[in-house]
Amino acid sequence: QVQLVESGGGLVQAGGSLRLSCAASGRTFSSYAMGWFRQAPGKEREFVARISRAGLRTYYVDSVNGRFTISRDNAENTVYLQMNSLKPEDTAIYYCAADLTNVQSKVIADYEYWGQGTQVTVSS
Repeated sequence: QVQLVESGGGLVQAGGSLRLSCAASGRTFSSYAMGWFRQAPGKEREFVARISRAGLRTYYVDSVNGRFTISRDNAENTVYLQMNSLKPEDTAIYYCAADLTNVQSKVIADYEYWGQGTQVTVSS
């Protein structure tokens, strides 16, 4: 079992920055990959970024590449999403998720555990 708790969401103006955190507990954090997803109102949940167990490999959806950075601190059992140059279209609930089999995919079904989500709202 893995428990995930996101924090750091909020309201920010376009062009601003936020850093999301996701604290994990349960299984050894360094043994599994992690991902961030988001769901905007009326839309399906979509992949945003992922990071490998040791943090050496990352991957981003094209729409955030160059603006968002995923990182992890295995000593603190936490994964982060630094979001810069935010746009109104980034408004969504952001979820972190654990990939226990280390598939490192963009597919929702490949992530076994999910946090409750944190709201990010970007005003224009």
